[in-house]
Amino acid sequence: MRKQIVAGNWKMNKTLTEAQSLTSEIANMVADEAPDNVQVIIAPPYPFIYAVQNLIPEMGQILLSGQNCHSEDSGAFTGEVSASMLKSLGAQYVILGHSERREQFKETDQELAKKVDAALKNDLKVIFCCGEPLEVREANEQNKYVTQQLTNSLFHLSEEAFKNIVIAYEPIWAIGTGKTASSAQAQEMHETIREHLASKFGKLAEETSILYGGSCKPDNAKELFSQKDVDGGLIGGASLKSRDFTDIIKSF
Repeated sequence: MRKQIVAGNWKMNKTLTEAQSLTSEIANMVADEAPDNVQVIIAPPYPFIYAVQNLIPEMGQILLSGQNCHSEDSGAFTGEVSASMLKSLGAQYVILGHSERREQFKETDQELAKKVDAALKNDLKVIFCCGEPLEVREANEQNKYVTQQLTNSLFHLSEEAFKNIVIAYEPIWAIGTGKTASSAQAQEMHETIREHLASKFGKLAEETSILYGGSCKPDNAKELFSQKDVDGGLIGGASLKSRDFTDIIKSF
């Protein structure tokens, strides 16, 4: 049975005090209300990971993630953070290939393949993001676009390594715009992704969690999560409000 996951990407938001308060609220709400079978992941900004780690139960339902990492373990890369640094802070996951990294920082599929390798080498699991911009969707080229992203960045992995990958499909046109892919559109793409993964990794594709990311909120999460191939969500804005985030977690 695939793991159901709700991951909160806080992006560049919150001060340290605010991050600690939000973490405490989420931890208490998850303990009181969340279904036991849902894995919860939070991805605070880098400086806060170590501080908030002490506010979640050890070996509990909530795990920590970085929002990105460099492809090298160390070196003259001012302002960057390595996978080994994230691991030493207590992170268990890292988000790679987010559309904002691809669009604003021009990260390529080839660069992301190296980042995936760096993360796995340091025993971090990867939430690997893929998704198409509006012009690709309007040209009905989204399936080719997304499957190519997966091929370029993940198909060099062994089956054993791939077991540590979670996929997050995020239609770029639905991120921060208030637009959401319909449940049918989400299911269609998630099914396409799973079939493409099966072409390389066989039965492992059925065990791989595929999350939806794109303006997922409490009022649409239940319908999205009810789709056969949607195993949870990568949540942006709604993850910054403990009530909204918890309600999404409860949407399975």
